[in-house]
Amino acid sequence: MTAPLLRADDVAVRYDGAAVAAPGGATLTVGRGEVVLLLGPSGCGKSTLALATNGLVPQSVPATVSGRLTVTGTIDPAATPTPRVAARVGMVFQDPDVGLVAGTVLDEVCFGPENQRLPRDEVLARGQDALRRTGLWDRRHENPDALSGGGRQRLAIACALALGAPLLVLDEPTANLDPVGTEEVYATLRELVADGDHGVLLVEHDLDACAGLVDRVVVLDRGGRTVMTGTAREVLAERAGELLDLGVWLPVATLAAWHLREAGVPLGGLPLTPAELTVALDSALDDVPRLPAPAGTTPPRPAGSPSAASPAGDAVVEVSRLTVTRPTSARTRGQRRVTVLDDVSLTVRRGDFVAVVGTNGAGKTTLLRAVAGVTPPPRGTVKVAGLDPARADVRELARRIGFVFQNPEHQFVRYTVAEELAHALEVQRTPAGRIAERVEEMLARFGLTEHRDRHPFLLSGGQKRRLSVGTALVAGAEVLALDEPTFGQDRERAAELLDILAALNAAGTTVLVVTHDLQLVADHASHVVVLRDGRLVAHDRTERVLAGDALIEAGLRLPPLAEATRGLTRHPEWRAVTRVADLTAVRA
Repeated sequence: MTAPLLRADDVAVRYDGAAVAAPGGATLTVGRGEVVLLLGPSGCGKSTLALATNGLVPQSVPATVSGRLTVTGTIDPAATPTPRVAARVGMVFQDPDVGLVAGTVLDEVCFGPENQRLPRDEVLARGQDALRRTGLWDRRHENPDALSGGGRQRLAIACALALGAPLLVLDEPTANLDPVGTEEVYATLRELVADGDHGVLLVEHDLDACAGLVDRVVVLDRGGRTVMTGTAREVLAERAGELLDLGVWLPVATLAAWHLREAGVPLGGLPLTPAELTVALDSALDDVPRLPAPAGTTPPRPAGSPSAASPAGDAVVEVSRLTVTRPTSARTRGQRRVTVLDDVSLTVRRGDFVAVVGTNGAGKTTLLRAVAGVTPPPRGTVKVAGLDPARADVRELARRIGFVFQNPEHQFVRYTVAEELAHALEVQRTPAGRIAERVEEMLARFGLTEHRDRHPFLLSGGQKRRLSVGTALVAGAEVLALDEPTFGQDRERAAELLDILAALNAAGTTVLVVTHDLQLVADHASHVVVLRDGRLVAHDRTERVLAGDALIEAGLRLPPLAEATRGLTRHPEWRAVTRVADLTAVRA
């Protein structure tokens, strides 16, 4: 039999200075022609294991690796020169920016093959093929910085494809992608493994998109030991309760059906997709009492109209005719510019929980950064709690609004977790005693107490995200702006984070969230802002936006649960159910 592309036997990795190994005993294989999904709670070592497959751990990041880890049968990545490993393992990192070095998209994708000293024609052929597969060929002359976060992730995947490695290892590859981009990525992976020569190890939390792609699922427990393996249906559907106890994400359709079955709805096997949930519900609801439809299911009002949730005059964020442009590329800087936000006006009332959604490149992050003053907007176009971010003193603005970057590393400036949390308070000259109290509160709240003396860059992806949110919360700002706050979180930690945001929101803190997770929007947001090509197409209460067509018109999809219930034919009274929490109240 052909040796697997990747074999891990009881692999444990302990970083220098760490008390315990994570993973603590991972066992798995990846063969040619298959996609293996690696699941586990945040901090169990999924990303570390991914880094160990190409030797970055321990060759670049000091660590002790035990057990047996081999690539393509004979290669030990911990003891093999990096160029030899890179020819066999193509890596796509959690943060695509860490691997971008060139001035154009084409140069970036050709960088790896060039370093393999391949002939020029083959380098260009590989670059063209990889960019076409990922939908970036038409932007080949642009600077990678001009791409959206999702665009840069697709570029990172293209770079891995261009290397020609038989094993592709992807760590949260679709976290920054819209539904269309996610489908493109998984279609590319499906095509890649169909030839029978490639294999994929996938670390992913968004299971709604990838459940139909994976051949096998491997689950690590909190100690990083392999505790489950099997097909997607065998693991995700048949062992859903165990995964929930472990704090691992489930597909939304599976989670919804699990809650319904626990409440007594006579469902058989749990579904993996919204379409499967629709069929199961239509046949099972005959014996279930009717649910009262949630209020507010009329279509949304026109874009820019004021919210009805709070009294007039209670505005905390005001955006007036905001237009933002940027250079199209390094080559045309100062000559041509592209409009990212086009004449956007909206009002956010105090105490709203606002989700900003749209496809990649719609202007979501640009809007959030302009509101927070991270990218100063044109003067007079934005006000936050009475301040103009374009003119306000940085310390004064930080007291009004806290900002959480899409990539946590972009905001870390200190050498330990505790120092990072203390930084904002030190800048504001908070008394030392109060700083110490707040730091301890944040460490405990976000499960980081045992990591207080670690460097922030050595945390797991989920831990980095929790730290980044903690740094924004620590100063007690009245407005919080968060870019993809649940990215990299396991289900348990994401729920904790959203519970914290919900509690702050209930106490009066205004929350603005940019997200691709439309189920998060349905479950938690009071209002939704929908952007398309830099223009505002809807701003209204969440239930009204979900009942209308604004999301579809903006190139998005309905949240998985709303997609499932909208397809019901025999029980139309359930079509208004869009939140998983609505299902916990059902009693058959």
